[in-house]
Amino acid sequence: MSAPQDHRAPSQDHGAPTFTVVHPGQPGDSPVTPRGVPHKGGPMNPSVDALRAKFGAAIGRASVGWGETTVFIDRAKLLEVCAWLQSDASQSYEYLSDVTAVEYRDHVRPIEVVWHLRSLKYRRFLRLKVELPKDGKTALEVPSVWSVWKGADWLERECYDMFGIKFDGHPDLRRILMWEQYKEGFPLRKDFPMRGRFSRSEQLKQALAANPEARYSMEELSIADAFEDLPTDMRKRLGGGEKTGE
Repeated sequence: MSAPQDHRAPSQDHGAPTFTVVHPGQPGDSPVTPRGVPHKGGPMNPSVDALRAKFGAAIGRASVGWGETTVFIDRAKLLEVCAWLQSDASQSYEYLSDVTAVEYRDHVRPIEVVWHLRSLKYRRFLRLKVELPKDGKTALEVPSVWSVWKGADWLERECYDMFGIKFDGHPDLRRILMWEQYKEGFPLRKDFPMRGRFSRSEQLKQALAANPEARYSMEELSIADAFEDLPTDMRKRLGGGEKTGE
């Protein structure tokens, strides 16, 4: 004989938070792996037309390569464009996956600062680019998008560290891979020598002269007893409560 069934209504915890289930992509769509993607050409991300309708001349040329859309943006409008792409319900680019730069061997060709955006809701990828001429007059500087995507923090610091591009409005723009007192420039620039700007003997001299205890101890990465040897800006940050590694 089968066990009696419990027809009572399931209990509900009225104090528990409720969550909205989000289904990426268009309703009814199923994720598929694209095949036969052409090197050049193909369907353009519909966000490009929406950007041109919204921002007009601030949106430059656009292209499609290997199924990915790249669009060039006026530097002055970059932050406004990013804020709209992130917040507008028809776009929903909620994820910034990378911030980097490209420098070509052509001395005339501008440096390109690059942002990779993803809309999980619509399964879209969009690459934004801003060109910075290497004419010696134009500052290698773009607006920070940290106010739009907090994940831009370390990404912008890495781009600054490697390429020397400044991000105006970043809350704490300093090196992240090289040490803060690194004097040889920006390692991913095309004019950077493969062995560095200093001779091997000078590099060794600087390394031997450095006080490793002025940075971190080997125990729990805590600041050692060489606080007075730290640079002024680092002492100020640590004095304000910042922990090592932040």
